[in-house]
Amino acid sequence: MTLDDPEFLAKRSAYIDTIRTMGRPLRIAGFVAILIGVGLLLWARSNTALPAWTTWVAYGLLGAGWVAFIYVVVQRSRWVRANPFDPNL
Repeated sequence: MTLDDPEFLAKRSAYIDTIRTMGRPLRIAGFVAILIGVGLLLWARSNTALPAWTTWVAYGLLGAGWVAFIYVVVQRSRWVRANPFDPNL
């Protein structure tokens, strides 16, 4: 198999697509949590009428979002190490 072989390219793109789709819902949820956390933090900092606990909720959302991102990255890298690309399969 050469690098220009259509069968090789199809197998490689399927492998890459599999990796990209792993953890997508959790990754999107983490991204949304980070966006909400940033928005809430900016709102809590600029509006003094809000209770003090809103800042802590914003920090919690930011932390949870980053934990979700890191978890997905670790799981994907573990899967790639356990299942390396083999064009002969």
